[in-house]
Amino acid sequence: MKKGNIGVTTENIFPVIKKFLYSDHEIFLRELVSNAIDATQKLKTLSSCGEYKGELGELNVKVSIDKDNGTLTVSDRGIGMTAEDIDKYINQIAFSGAEEFLEKYKDNANAIIGHFGLGFYSAFMVAKKVEIHSLSYKDDAKAVKWECDGSPEYSMQEIEKTSRGTDIILYIDDENKDFLEQSRIDTLLKKYCRFLPIPVISGKEQEWKDGKYVDTDKDKIVNETSPAWMKKPSELKDEDYLNFYHELYPGQEDPLFWIHLNVDYPFTLTGILYFPKIKNNFDINKNRIQLYCNQVFVTDSVEGVVPEFLMLLQGVIDSPDIPLNVSRSYLQSDAAVKKISTYITKKVSSRLEEIYKADRNEYEKKWDDIKIFIEYGMLSDEKFREAGKKFALLKDTDNKYYTLDEYKQLIESVQTDKDGNLIHLYTTDPTAQFTYINAATQKGYNVLLMDGQLDNHFIGLLEQQVEKSQFVRVDSDVIDNLIRKENKKEVLLTSAQRNMLTGIFNSQIPSIENANFVVSFEAMNENDSPITITQNEYMRRMKEMAAFQPGMSFYGEMPDSYNLIINTEHPLIAKIRTDADANIAEKLSPITSEIESNNTKITAIRDANKDNKLSDEDNTNIASLENAVKSLREEETKIMSEYAANHQTVKQLIDLALLGNGLLKGEALNSFISRSVSLL
Repeated sequence: MKKGNIGVTTENIFPVIKKFLYSDHEIFLRELVSNAIDATQKLKTLSSCGEYKGELGELNVKVSIDKDNGTLTVSDRGIGMTAEDIDKYINQIAFSGAEEFLEKYKDNANAIIGHFGLGFYSAFMVAKKVEIHSLSYKDDAKAVKWECDGSPEYSMQEIEKTSRGTDIILYIDDENKDFLEQSRIDTLLKKYCRFLPIPVISGKEQEWKDGKYVDTDKDKIVNETSPAWMKKPSELKDEDYLNFYHELYPGQEDPLFWIHLNVDYPFTLTGILYFPKIKNNFDINKNRIQLYCNQVFVTDSVEGVVPEFLMLLQGVIDSPDIPLNVSRSYLQSDAAVKKISTYITKKVSSRLEEIYKADRNEYEKKWDDIKIFIEYGMLSDEKFREAGKKFALLKDTDNKYYTLDEYKQLIESVQTDKDGNLIHLYTTDPTAQFTYINAATQKGYNVLLMDGQLDNHFIGLLEQQVEKSQFVRVDSDVIDNLIRKENKKEVLLTSAQRNMLTGIFNSQIPSIENANFVVSFEAMNENDSPITITQNEYMRRMKEMAAFQPGMSFYGEMPDSYNLIINTEHPLIAKIRTDADANIAEKLSPITSEIESNNTKITAIRDANKDNKLSDEDNTNIASLENAVKSLREEETKIMSEYAANHQTVKQLIDLALLGNGLLKGEALNSFISRSVSLL
């Protein structure tokens, strides 16, 4: 028997491994099974090139549990190891010292295994003792047993073993007895080993007997050795792609379509990415895509490998150029990974363009489901943005679809304003904004439907990309202002009439939580609505973006700002103005004159002291004049409010406008209904 110390420069390798890998201790099974697969694959390679001339026999990896002895064993029939091999690959581990080791890898457990080739030693995370029983494929090789109890000391001796290959026997420690449960092992094998290229056997197949499941004599193979992504696209039918999708994601709807990745240079990459149907809650699940290395599961946190916008996809990526034990910092800095990310982006955009060109009708049918992928991609990835211009679509309120260029050609002759700006009208709610859409279409304009979760951001992107192009929601102003073809028609109201009508209508706007209204005047067509309520495009966009971007919370906290636009050319407004002139203009005139006089005096005092500090007397005079103006304003408002309160038409016109915008609710809505009945 040979005894010795494992070649490390620190006495405490095993406590370090246990401490820093504890959170990932289940990884030991992946490492041991992967090693067994490698040993088996190497034997197949040696056989295929004539270096091994013996019988291969049945090649598989077996994971077995012995509860009585407290052991978990991983067995293979691969190349095996001689005593010299064990000395070279097991007994020598290059460390530069405990302190540097701990400092360098304290925040990165996965890198410990990957950097030092410690896949085998991960067994000590769960085992108090590990044995290796191995017989090499080499002629006249002697079987050898290696044993270590978790200290740097080991023993190695010859044993009797007739079958080629290696058994790794783990004596599970007291804290990890769950790894002696078949259900626990089955779960881990399904997670890490379900697509390994060599059959993995664990436990027995079961059958239903006497009201319960019982083991049969047949070994249970836990993996699919030839998964769909490892086959050539020419070997697969649509049914095969769909079956594989449902194997990965049971119970989900069929995907919209898929992309088969297959590249050999400058890196090796295979995989299948699926475009799933996404529900309207826009919950980006970052664990949709599974990353494999030679069919061994690595991670489902693929940030860095897959571009951010494609995290919405599902499926599998397999590349031997990405090592088993990856860290996020590795993924973010590795040149091969960056090339893979770029390739995936290019492949996805090419596939989308191909589908669009092959069958546009089918593409349009799927557009509502895939637009979130494409908009997200164009917003977040510059290269995809350029490619996306060829297959991104815009949809109008008639459910017709256009590419960006097609839509520009459609509207530029009609929807270019007097300053040469191309105006894109859009709606976010065709039902609530129907009146505004109707007003636009009556003038021959087209209205886009932009009701997607990212459309507000996508609109901003399109405005940046297309020179002299603006997107305005159809209810953000009266239609003649949205696409101004000529100078505005002058509003023929005196200053006193403007002030009077503003006060009259302002006084009758019901109190609406988190909403402010500004009364303004437009000389529109007499057939247009007497009152139109619009919402400022800029402020509304800022508030909507604030919901997605916490840094813009300032806008989110501001009240909604609406314009109550009075059409001075409408007969009903003209009648209200005439009636008010007759009933309250005379009362308001002296008050208005006195307000103007006091404001003139305040201005004069301030102007006389522009370069000098106001005296106490000046400040006293200004305060007195301002108080007088305040009292006069209150008196003025009272006169206008009392008049308006008895003017049913004013209230009715305001409520009709609010109702058309979904803003009339509660008590105000009830009052409107009662008033409407009485007017009938």
